[in-house]
Amino acid sequence: MTRPFSDILQTASRIPPEEIEARSFAIIDEELPEPRPFSGFAWEVARRLIHTSGDISLPADLYLPEEAIMRGIEALRHGCSVLTDTRMALSGIPLRRLSPLNCSAHCLLDLPGVEEQSRKLGITRSRAAILLAGERLSGSIIAIGNAPTALLTLLELLDEGLPEPALIIGMPVGFVNAAESKELLLQSGRSCLSLRGRRGGSPLVASVVNALALIAGRKDTQ
Repeated sequence: MTRPFSDILQTASRIPPEEIEARSFAIIDEELPEPRPFSGFAWEVARRLIHTSGDISLPADLYLPEEAIMRGIEALRHGCSVLTDTRMALSGIPLRRLSPLNCSAHCLLDLPGVEEQSRKLGITRSRAAILLAGERLSGSIIAIGNAPTALLTLLELLDEGLPEPALIIGMPVGFVNAAESKELLLQSGRSCLSLRGRRGGSPLVASVVNALALIAGRKDTQ
């Protein structure tokens, strides 16, 4: 029998926020027991992605190589910029996670001239933003969770010789070129974390940045 709403609300209201997260992680660990598809830092990233999405099947499509994770952690420890393709992704990365690392976060759509470039060339704002970003992308962590066009443009520019970012978090969501853009990213051999197929989104790339920042800020991982 379903518990009355009032009972559920009363119980939920007494749980501290940090305990909710801890309980969630414990449930995830229980539902995905050892041997897990990932271990170490990769499991910490995967678990936070599962927590964000509520989807226990997510690990089957995740690409989380340890080398790429370490590149992201080291970039954060050296105060890199985090660049997002949407303001939603940016809003999901709290400054309290980045400030202790002397890192900053910015949405590429906020670069000067994006709207004008988009109209002038008849291209999406996402493509215009990547074109305008240019050298800013070098050494950064680029989190793309919404626009396949942004990821495709980034790969195009990198093939043309643009200096490499420290890490690409490529998880655009959707039905048009989302899965394809991620496969091209994986085939490129570049340092990246990704989610194969149509699933993805701004909350997921934000959760990856948060997971990496938490690891980078821990004294026991220095």
